[in-house]
This record gives sequence, structure tokens and C-alpha cells, in this order.
Amino acid sequence: MIKIGIVDDKSINRKTLKQNLSDIIDVAITLESVNGKDFLEQMALLKSEQQPELVLMDLDMPIMNGIETIAIATIKFPNVKFLVLTVFDDDDKIFDAIKAGASGYLLKDDAPTMLADAIHNAHLLNGAPMSPAIARKTLQWLKDQPYPQSTNQAHKDPIMHLLSEREQELLKLLVEGHDYKKIAEKLFISPQTVRTHISRIYEKLQINSKAQAILLAHKYQWI
Repeated sequence: MIKIGIVDDKSINRKTLKQNLSDIIDVAITLESVNGKDFLEQMALLKSEQQPELVLMDLDMPIMNGIETIAIATIKFPNVKFLVLTVFDDDDKIFDAIKAGASGYLLKDDAPTMLADAIHNAHLLNGAPMSPAIARKTLQWLKDQPYPQSTNQAHKDPIMHLLSEREQELLKLLVEGHDYKKIAEKLFISPQTVRTHISRIYEKLQINSKAQAILLAHKYQWI
């Protein structure tokens, strides 16, 4: 039995998804969340053996969307796989979701049997399942633009817009190895103000340590 999490802000979507899955696949729904922030908070309260092994993630949600959530959750919960399940098939969202760490990208109007196959593929075979329409778009994107542009990286990162420009500047100094005193000197603020900013950054990114900040930084090449 595969432990599944569902993150979707609409209760009717969660209910329909649970019903469809229960009819065709041996799964246990161990977590339901209404947005990314709710998901991260619930996950933090669970022991590792209680956490879902695979999460079906909607993209368009209030407070914290699916791409932001995946970007953070793949750092905090590296053993959990994430499958996007959405109505959006535009190129930017596909690329951002894959870059954030999604293991697959499916559309909500795909047949339930396709979703079941995708869950097995990702969980048992470590595959990267995609809807046929998404796979075609991805292949075309790779053909047209084989290498992502490296310019203006911070603007393109799916979670950096959660932070103000000042917070982004401070975070980069932190992950470069500067201590609070040095950061304060560089930014002409007090060490206590630095602490306040760091605390707010950790809260926004749903992380709780410098180590996790460094992992995010390397993931998105902030340094």
C-alpha cells in the first residue's frame, strides 16, 4: 500500500480524487492539505514513518502555491515524491515545477487509470510520469531551448518572490558564509536587525536552519 498525500484548496477535488484512487489502486490517504503552508505545517508534525510517500500537488492555491511548496518540501522532506496534478499546461509552470523538484506532471482531466499508473511509476520505478500533452510540450521546449537561461536567475526562481529585495540580499550573504556581525556591517544595520530578518526569512521559506537555507541556495544557484 502506498501512502498518499493530497494538496488542493478545493474540497470537491480532494473528495473526487480520493474516490477515484480508492476504486483502482491500493493506496492510503494519510494527509490532506488546503495549501502549501498547511501541508508543510502538517508534515512537520508527523514522524517520518507517518509521512506520505508520494504527494499529489495542485499548483494554483492561496497562501502558498504548489511550485513554491515543492521547492521547499524537496529540501525538508527528501524522501517524499511530488506529482503535480493541475489544470495548467503552460510552458512556464511545467518548467518551474520540474525545476522545483516535481517527479511528474499530470493534468486533472487525465483518466484515473493514467493517474494510478503514474503513481506506481513514480513510487516503484522512480520514474517521471507525464501526461502525453505535457510530455509533448516538454520535448518541444527542450528542442527549442536546450539550455535554461542563466541570466536574472533570482527573478526566475519559483520561491524567491516570497522575499523582499532586502531579504534576498541578506539571505545570499548568509549562505555565502558571513556571520550576523559581518552581514550587519555590509548592510549598515545592527546584528539584532539581521537576526530579525533571518527569522522572518526562515518563516517565509518554512525552514528552520542555516543548513536548509544553504541547500535551497545551491538548488537554485543563489551562490
